Amino acid sequence: MSTLAHQRCRNHAQREAVARCPECRRYFCRECVTEHEDRVVCSSCLVKLAGGDAEKKWRISGVVQFGQFAAGLFLLWICFYVMGRLLLNIPSEFHDESFWAADTLTLGDE
Repeated sequence: MSTLAHQRCRNHAQREAVARCPECRRYFCRECVTEHEDRVVCSSCLVKLAGGDAEKKWRISGVVQFGQFAAGLFLLWICFYVMGRLLLNIPSEFHDESFWAADTLTLGDE
């Protein structure tokens, strides 16, 4: 096994390697590596890692969206339930003509 000091960059053969990508196990120069989540990785492995993160975020956001939808649907159901109970508590006389007749309403005339 050769040491890092004797290696050359995979993309730039004239440059000395300064890091080894832990994902693909290849050697790269300073220009070809990037630090990602406290690790030094090459650009092709960085694309793979970033793609996996995006898929995970999409899955999590899908779960969150479903939870928000379910909570909204439950809140809507509660609103309709409460409104229905309020309407059922209105006395039936309220709907009759006699409730609204002028002779039953006293406006202070005695």
